[in-house]
Amino acid sequence: MLQESFRAIAIPSLFSITALAGSLAATPSWAQDKYPSHAITLITPYSTGGDSDLAARNFSAVAQKHFGQPVVVINKPGASGVIGSEQGRMAPPDGYTLLLSRPGSQAILPAIAPSKTNYKWSDFTPIGLLELNPYGCYVKGTSSYKTYKDLETALRTNAGKMNYGSAGSLTTNDMGPKLLFNILGLKTLPTQIPYKGTGEATSALLAGQVDFSCSSIGPAYGLIKAGNLRALFVTTPERLKTLPDVPTASELGIKKMNQITGWSGISGPPNMPPELVQKIWSFMEQTGKDPKWIQATENAGSVPYMKGPDEAAAFTEEQFKVYRELGESLDMIDKTM
Repeated sequence: MLQESFRAIAIPSLFSITALAGSLAATPSWAQDKYPSHAITLITPYSTGGDSDLAARNFSAVAQKHFGQPVVVINKPGASGVIGSEQGRMAPPDGYTLLLSRPGSQAILPAIAPSKTNYKWSDFTPIGLLELNPYGCYVKGTSSYKTYKDLETALRTNAGKMNYGSAGSLTTNDMGPKLLFNILGLKTLPTQIPYKGTGEATSALLAGQVDFSCSSIGPAYGLIKAGNLRALFVTTPERLKTLPDVPTASELGIKKMNQITGWSGISGPPNMPPELVQKIWSFMEQTGKDPKWIQATENAGSVPYMKGPDEAAAFTEEQFKVYRELGESLDMIDKTM
């Protein structure tokens, strides 16, 4: 553009040079660079092995083809997703640092522990949704709890001597059991053993260190299919085609558990230019139609759910409202962590 300007004006005036410099200065860096001109960082606010990590890596493996640049996943776990989310929020709004948004970090924490975060659910730029994660509770494959009713009986009669593993505080892994205990009207609760991520919680379950765990099915899917873990129920409207023998929460009379579900999306820091958001979404949309991404997502036990910026914003707001109401009903608002 600069060379063409000088061809058009043989002897540029001081005014024209000043105007040209001002025009370049006003041009966003992402536009000057013909975004993307280099690698993109995708922050996942949880540890390796969980839904956040799986979603980020499945996305990055295919998205780099459509972005035309590497999409590098960086795990930033800590404070139930706050540390990584805050880093994503404070990044320059140039599209080179994106956040893998999750229900715990983007909806549950702002809804239930607003004083513990430096951000609100709306303090990010929603770019798109990626997937939904069927949720459920499960035990070790050799556990004496063969069905959900077996676990329910144990919880009603012996909860004080039981424990369960969860990934962090104020995540779906944490909220699911709390809601279940509330549904059952338990006066004595099992001991919660928190871990940094779903992968660690699952390993503890396999080692017999905890009695049961609840989370998105994805990270445990292969172990369930192999018989190492036994899923007791899922919170989907209908039974999963890939796990046809696992009953739904509705079938078991605990329909309220359907409020808990996992999901992944892509967000950016606040004040991203709308044109840049649409450009990134166009690359996401292409990725969402790619058979390799669809297969990888389904193989991880998740449901492809690629939606654009407006739908992502509405979805996140609705999730915030769900957990705010749930937190109020469980008397949890700002009483945790």
